[in-house]
Amino acid sequence: MHVPTLWLLGKTGAGKSSLVQAITRSSAAAIGNGFVSCTRTAESYDFPSADPMMRFLDTRGLGEVGYDAADDIAACTQGSHLLVLVARIDDPVQGQVVDVLSRIHKQRKEMPAILVLTGADLVPDDATLRRARAQIEQVYETAWGRPLKSVCLSLGDPLAADLNGLHALLAESLPTVAMYLSRQPGTDPEAREFDRHMALVLSYAATAGASDILPVVGLASVPAVQVAMLSALARRYEVAWDREIMMKFIGSFGLGSITRYAVSTVGRQALKVVPFAGSAVAATYSLAATYALGRAAAYWMYQTRSGAQVDDADLRARYAAAFERVPDDHK
Repeated sequence: MHVPTLWLLGKTGAGKSSLVQAITRSSAAAIGNGFVSCTRTAESYDFPSADPMMRFLDTRGLGEVGYDAADDIAACTQGSHLLVLVARIDDPVQGQVVDVLSRIHKQRKEMPAILVLTGADLVPDDATLRRARAQIEQVYETAWGRPLKSVCLSLGDPLAADLNGLHALLAESLPTVAMYLSRQPGTDPEAREFDRHMALVLSYAATAGASDILPVVGLASVPAVQVAMLSALARRYEVAWDREIMMKFIGSFGLGSITRYAVSTVGRQALKVVPFAGSAVAATYSLAATYALGRAAAYWMYQTRSGAQVDDADLRARYAAAFERVPDDHK
């Protein structure tokens, strides 16, 4: 399964542990507590543990005497999807981090990156905050070689931190992570049960989006991922799942919906011949369609298991609403 991976890069004391706690809303999720070694000086942590929606990588040695970043750069650049630069806004001395950042940029110039400034609550006034932020942003952007989108956070109480700005940045490169973090509690029994399986569905959706990059590959890989997701959901909902039952589920959508999906699938493959933008649109569509299919299937399985009537119009409405939840302007 494709697990979106955030590489946290920052000095000791920059606030990486507090940031992980804020993102996971768990006081137990601190660096060094639950993180496992993946290189001599790097650790990883999956969240949630049962159905990982994201993986955090942390490098432990920055700023330590004798630290050699070569192993971390080699391991983490290949396995990361977003570089999260973490710096305290009241600490202008960032030399160790920007040196490593420059080396990363030389090896993987296309890697997405964001800057998270912590300690906003420690700065006495807005004018000082703006000056400190501008100074650190300039240092990091010079090392990175291009502008960096940034967010400034107060993490004095990580579990109560306002992360709306961070969620918006994550949505641009890791939409499934942003969707999971910004989820709202279900308002009825069916929605509350889906909440328990949302991470599973999003994991398959992320996998479908990641596989639908190269021309033609998605024609085989995305349907395979979706079939595997439906089987996994059926086990979770304790519903029998075979060809006959699957056809009943598909029938609930109606022939028109299935035909439109088939046509759009072929169209996505044609889009991939357009450099960069075409592949991005195809991947986002597959991600959105897989998540929406999982959401509709969860409703169908819940109703079926309960012996209740499946409202076909409601099923299609839930599919459409779930599809629109994926944060991308191309859909």
